[in-house]
Formats: sequence, C-alpha cells, structure tokens
Amino acid sequence: MPIPAKPVVPQSGGYLGQPQVPVPEPWQHTYASITGANGEGEEIPLTGFQSASWPAIVLQPGATGLDMPPFEVHMDDSPNLDGSTFRSARAAARQILLPVFVYGIDRRTLREFKRKLATALNPKRGYCVLTFMEQDGIARRLQCYYAGGMEGAETIDASGFKWITYGIQLTATDPWFYSDTEVAASWSFGTAQPFLGNPFFPIRLGKGTLATSTIEVTNPGDIEAWPVWTITGPLKSFNFTGPDGTSWGIPAAAGGADVLLNGRTLTVDCRPGFKTVLDDQGTNYFPLLAANPSLFSVPPGTSTVQTALVAGSGTPTVSMQLFPRYSTY
Repeated sequence: MPIPAKPVVPQSGGYLGQPQVPVPEPWQHTYASITGANGEGEEIPLTGFQSASWPAIVLQPGATGLDMPPFEVHMDDSPNLDGSTFRSARAAARQILLPVFVYGIDRRTLREFKRKLATALNPKRGYCVLTFMEQDGIARRLQCYYAGGMEGAETIDASGFKWITYGIQLTATDPWFYSDTEVAASWSFGTAQPFLGNPFFPIRLGKGTLATSTIEVTNPGDIEAWPVWTITGPLKSFNFTGPDGTSWGIPAAAGGADVLLNGRTLTVDCRPGFKTVLDDQGTNYFPLLAANPSLFSVPPGTSTVQTALVAGSGTPTVSMQLFPRYSTY
C-alpha cells in the first residue's frame, strides 16, 4: 500500500522558504571504445560515427555490468542465534554485456570489419581495454577478456547482407575502473613537497639520527589503491606503517652499515600480482625486510602513514605513486 506522507501546507499564500529550482547542466553523450592486444591495438569507437569511414559499430541500449561490481559476502551461522555474522566481503570478477550493431557500406567492408573486431577481442592476444569518457574529459578504463557473444547468427532479426548484431560478453578479472591520472607525492629530507595541492611537513633527518614523522596521503578513488614507493639512499634503516597498522621496512644492519647505499634507488611495488622490492640494479631486497612485512594499501580519502627512518651520509628521498580505482565509469 502507499506510504502516507504529510502534505506541505502553504503559509500566507506561499511555501515555507523559497525552494531552489535546480538547473540541469548540458551534458554530451558518453564516449565508449574498445582496444585489443593488451590495450596496444587500434582503438575501436563504440558510440556514434567518429569519422566518415565505414563500417560503423554502435553500442545499443541494454549494456549491463558497468556500474557496481558483484560482491561475495561471507557470513557465519550460529546454531543458537538468529541470523548470521558478517565476516568479510570481496569484489568478484565483473561480467559485462555489450549489445552492438555493426553496419557496412557493402558486404566486403562488413566482412573485413568482423575479422578486425574478432582479432581485437581474441583473448589469446591478451586483454582488451574498455574505455568510457564523459563530457568532463576524464577517462575510466577497464581491462577485460572476451568470453563470448560474437559467434554470429544468420537469423532474419540478427543479421543481414550488410549488417549484423552481437551481444559481446566480457569478463573483467580486476573489477575496478582505473583513471589515466596517476597520483604522486615526493618528499626530500629537509624540503617539503606538495601532495595533490596540500602542503606537507618536511621529513628532516640529520646524519645517523632517528626521526619519525606522520605524512598525509590522499586517494581520490572509490576503493583502496596499492602504491608504488621509490626510496633513494643512503639509509641505515627505515620503516613505513600504514593506516591499518601494518608495516614494512628494513631494520638496521649489524655494524651500522647502510642498508640502502647512497644513490641506490629501491622500488617497493605493493600492487597485487607484483609485491616486489627491487633496486635499480635488479637486486631483490625482499629477504631483508623485517619479519611479517605487509605491503599495505591506501584507503579512499585522506589517511596517514607513519615513517621512521635513519639516514646515512647523504640526502635520501621518498616518493609514492598510485592509480586510483573506481567502482563505475
């Protein structure tokens, strides 16, 4: 049944207060494209006629899987209590359906384009990149693998002599959209560097003197992002503690020698599937990390990272890069 609502009663011929009438902002249609061969192939637009060349492929109404990714929610049941207890949740692979209409000026151009599209989507040649761009010019990209839908059907309502329709099915193993804008910050000992336009306190270290500092980092995305840290020596020891309380670092060496030599650059890649600690000469520093290291992520919004570093006889620097992740385009 309808939910009853209290009517708004005008006072003295008018409403309480002056309602603000929103003015809609003019907005162009969304641009979409697909690029094969691990994103290195030719970009194929899916929305509208981008040029006078033929054939044309147009994304039809009915696309699915482009907003929130699916989640797996894990719960425990108790035999003595009502309901369940939430334990954890994880985003699952994203399933996408793209209904497209392909039209050729003649039979030959249609056949050539079908072969071109099939080559771009072939998962044996790598993933394809699905790109969406709104009027603001900010691109969101999703890496997908072709799963089906281009088998083709010669029925009267699915194809003709110069046209054909497909329901292209894609699977995004990483269900999050990425932007082209890399968020970066850098700090040199004794000189403050801005991060997304916000000032930072400098990390000041004397020779062989322990210093602790709290630095703020900002992740503009919708979900946690995995940073890549770059550290330039000399350092006798260092440790980074993330917003979740976990940490990683290299303790001081016996005898007081530098664990990271002057001029040597160490790259700590926290991204899943990488998780590497390598210097600029390819030396693996992972065995030197303290026990139970956690290459932590950066949550959305503004958070803090605790640093504890002991400099050697030089001027060390620290920088961080991350690509924000988004739940939708």
